[in-house]
Amino acid sequence: MTASETHRAIETVWRIESPRLIGGLLRIVRDVGLAEDLAQDALVAALEQWPESGVPRNPGAWLMSTARRRAIDHFRHRGMAEQKHEQLGREIDESQPDQAEGLVENMDDEIGDDLLRLLFIACHPVLSLEARAALTLRLLGGLTTTEIARAFLAPEPTIAQRIVRAKRTIAEARVPYEVPRGADRAARITSVLAVIYLIFNEGYSATAGDDWMRPALCEDALRLGRILASLAPGEAEVHGLVALMEIQASRARARVGPNGEPVLLLDQDRARWDRLLIRRGLDALQRAESIGGSLGPYALQAAIAACHARALRPEDTDWPRIVALYDALAELSPSPVIELNRAVAISMADGPAAGLDIVESLLDEPALKGYHLLPAVHGDLLVKLGRHDEARSEFERAAFMTQNTRERKLLLDRASRCA
Repeated sequence: MTASETHRAIETVWRIESPRLIGGLLRIVRDVGLAEDLAQDALVAALEQWPESGVPRNPGAWLMSTARRRAIDHFRHRGMAEQKHEQLGREIDESQPDQAEGLVENMDDEIGDDLLRLLFIACHPVLSLEARAALTLRLLGGLTTTEIARAFLAPEPTIAQRIVRAKRTIAEARVPYEVPRGADRAARITSVLAVIYLIFNEGYSATAGDDWMRPALCEDALRLGRILASLAPGEAEVHGLVALMEIQASRARARVGPNGEPVLLLDQDRARWDRLLIRRGLDALQRAESIGGSLGPYALQAAIAACHARALRPEDTDWPRIVALYDALAELSPSPVIELNRAVAISMADGPAAGLDIVESLLDEPALKGYHLLPAVHGDLLVKLGRHDEARSEFERAAFMTQNTRERKLLLDRASRCA
């Protein structure tokens, strides 16, 4: 194996193993910043040694063994907590490095708990939503600060400071290293799901920049969602979110034209939709429904996405069913954005005039003041009613509001066609 191939292998191993590594270390050191530093030290050691010695048979065990030795050195150097040193020494005998593989294999039952605890800590409500997203991608996604900054089109120092402040806040708030239980669990699950969906949406419909989509972020969010579903199989909304993301991600290839231009849902070539992801999404939705109880917001949105996925042609879409699902969603989680989406569904089921009445009732809604999709939807309905001059004005207003270059061009093109 060449040096470049070894480095690529290390990158792959790190992306897979780093969450388990950090979670396992955090269980011992009880400090997010220190756990990540120790894991990074193990990565540096791998970069130094593996090009010469080769990738170990069990790279995860090698990284864990190395990181724990670094932890022993850290506590020795600082003269801290003799019991910590003894605990680490019992878990791995420095004189017998091969024992690390057996140690890691025996930790299988703990790995799931470690990952779940780490996810709950990274998504703790004491942090802002943006900080939770950055810390989650760093600790559980294995992304570098540079990669996170690139994904969110933010300056690298800003992301670095956000992550540092997040870790400091967690330490100062003395966030317990545990999986929440009882009444607190539902609220904390909601926080985790919000972070994962934020990451997915930024990949699915980029808020700014030159690209309509950032597929890598969608993949990271999907991976996190699948991990969470395997660790919390009894949570219906977790399966609901996974179903929603799987079905939406199935359209990725059809959402972008040959030159990178956006392709809207009703204009997409449905033969290009990924049937495997659709099947996975429908299976996840079935799991959410089988758990019992009323569907939550993510499962309802997944059921709406499933209506589109089952329609082989746009005209086959069950719009009355979608309206009913939006009615349920609006009752469960009322918001102006949901009402706008409901207006679109009603316009498809009952005609553009019925949808227009709802949209125009939202025009003065403060929460939608900077939301470019409000004038975009308004313009679309006006076009269908033959009111082209008014529609052109709305498309131009929407284009001025969006920060995404591709979306701006799409809206300006629609405005020019109104002329």
